[in-house]
Amino acid sequence: MRIETATEPGTPGRPNEDFVAIALPTPDSGGSVVLLDGVTPPADGNGCVHSVPWYVAQLGSALIELSTSRFELPLADCLAIAIERTADAHRDTCDLSHHLTPQATVVAVRWDADTVAHLVLSDSTLLLEAPDGAIRAVLDDRIDVLRRTHGRVTDAHRNAPGGFFTAAAAPSAAAHAVTGTTPRSAVRALAALTDGAARLVEGFRTEDWLSTFSALRKQGPEELIRRVRTAEFADPDGEHFRRWKTHDDATAVLVVL
Repeated sequence: MRIETATEPGTPGRPNEDFVAIALPTPDSGGSVVLLDGVTPPADGNGCVHSVPWYVAQLGSALIELSTSRFELPLADCLAIAIERTADAHRDTCDLSHHLTPQATVVAVRWDADTVAHLVLSDSTLLLEAPDGAIRAVLDDRIDVLRRTHGRVTDAHRNAPGGFFTAAAAPSAAAHAVTGTTPRSAVRALAALTDGAARLVEGFRTEDWLSTFSALRKQGPEELIRRVRTAEFADPDGEHFRRWKTHDDATAVLVVL
């Protein structure tokens, strides 16, 4: 088994709001990956005394533990419990009803000798490579649908009926995740990307998922992030790819099973 990961903050000196954890309780056949992308809070606050890195560390740690210790639970149930645990850790000190209370996108993958289970919530990406090299992207496309339908996405769409969902303080968000299972024999490798690492495909549109996975396999996650940064520096004013952050936190994980 081969596992590689890399992460880089979008702004030097600013804490990275991404989180990644990998567990191999039975390295010969089973393991889990959890990847979170924290939502940057507004300058005027979000009702919470804790930072986004604190939140993603709490949520990610709970989710990786549950995904490996409670193998009988579906990943959506593991996420719901992890959200509840994290909310309990700061509901006495923070306003968890604030619409921008600390929150994150989620990718979780768990495999054993027979199956590969996945969960994707919001706009991070999971890629599954078949034995013949074909790539399947598992996406939660609610944000893209909202953009096509309404022209833009606002905070009013966040964790609301007809909108999109993130892991915040309500365990019910887990039920909106994209989930599924694939036979282990049909997955040769997998990759998880925060949206900051997927910009060549979903932003600049200079790559596709197949070329992105090929780069991960041949050159590794660090090189993928370097290529993203090169494209961002070449377009600092967002003329080719409109974005509210010139550079975003970027994290990529590759697992060759």
